[in-house]
Amino acid sequence: MIFDRDHLNRYTAGDAALEAELVGLLREQATRCLAAMEAATDANAWKAAAHTLKGAARGVGAFELGEACQRAEEAPQTAWPLMVIEVRRAADAAFAEIDSVLAA
Repeated sequence: MIFDRDHLNRYTAGDAALEAELVGLLREQATRCLAAMEAATDANAWKAAAHTLKGAARGVGAFELGEACQRAEEAPQTAWPLMVIEVRRAADAAFAEIDSVLAA
């Protein structure tokens, strides 16, 4: 599941303004964490960025993004460039679905 609206509703009780705020925070977090992942030169920095985005994504119900971050967090350094691409694609898919669902 790319985005679970029911999960988000458990925290927002359907409050559209709160949903928008939480999704906005996730967007900001995704931008920061992806930049940190791209710049990471050691495992601690890489894992911290992937872990942070994983938690933020799961918190709002963007579970596929969270799973991509989990795979990235566990990936060896040689796979980092490909994992950044995977996480970015998962983030793009999550935001496209979130925007579609919340606009309906």
